[in-house]
Amino acid sequence: MPGGALKTERQAGDSRVLEIEDLRIEFETGAQAVPVLDGVSLDIGSGETVCLVGESGSGKTVTALAIARLLPCPPARYAGGRILVNGRDVLRMSARELRTIRGRVVSYVFQDPAVALNPVLRAGAQVRETLALHRPEAAHNDEVISLLRWVGIPAPELRIRDYPHQLSGGMQQRLMLAMALASHPRLLVADEPTTALDVTIQAQILELLRALRRQLNMSVLLITHNLGLVGEIADRVVVLYAGQIIEEAPARELLSRPRHPYTRALMKSVPELGRDAPRLDAIPGSVPRLGDWPAGCRFHPRCPMARPDCSREAPALASVAPHQRVRCRFWDHAP
Repeated sequence: MPGGALKTERQAGDSRVLEIEDLRIEFETGAQAVPVLDGVSLDIGSGETVCLVGESGSGKTVTALAIARLLPCPPARYAGGRILVNGRDVLRMSARELRTIRGRVVSYVFQDPAVALNPVLRAGAQVRETLALHRPEAAHNDEVISLLRWVGIPAPELRIRDYPHQLSGGMQQRLMLAMALASHPRLLVADEPTTALDVTIQAQILELLRALRRQLNMSVLLITHNLGLVGEIADRVVVLYAGQIIEEAPARELLSRPRHPYTRALMKSVPELGRDAPRLDAIPGSVPRLGDWPAGCRFHPRCPMARPDCSREAPALASVAPHQRVRCRFWDHAP
């Protein structure tokens, strides 16, 4: 393991790395404030992998960026709630305090490595730059090569001199992982890390994330719109729609018995090997625009189970079983 023996012992009782409580975020557009997140609450335990799932526009990336207060303010505004990282409220931190958690405690792997990587810096220089910021004593070629080898980049002694465009998409994503893990973070936030990769490389990246989580006792928040990936890596799944959490459950329970009609629809839209169907099932309509959320249940215009009450009464996120929450009054009705 790069950097010698990594300290992974946690203090007694310190089991939750992240706690988000009733988070509300708005985007300012001229004289109007448009709500983006509406009362989002979730937590991640030490060594746990949580998948945040939903269509584009649901608020997944905004939630992820809010954890380390990476949203530019303005236009973003934190309108309420708390974000606790290691028990400390990020929303009350000064700029200096934020620098102590960004990268070192919470590290990110962004969706498109070809865009996130600096095109004019060699691979080794980009990893070394991260080390210089968080572990200056390790900012040398031996540690860079060790990190690249650790994340599965072949011939790292040669790859450190490559520019990002000389690397394949899978190698670029591994380089991003090396940079994110250089500081030995407690929480890794991976935003669509397998997008645009073929299925073989997707499987390799997911297996790498599993292995790294075990080695580091690291927590992972995986952002995805693909429920097909959830069963491969998640301990728990949180489903987001129109700025609200609409279902949360252990991964096995959610995949075997989804409660919310939206979660069921997402699962039906995932292609399956050997499935004899002429076409994939698509969810009608689209995610409502920010600030233009329908009254009542926000999914009711697209829901096959919608009833007249659904357009008038907003359902609460209620516990329906141990460790399971769902925002639907008719969750126990057959689809």
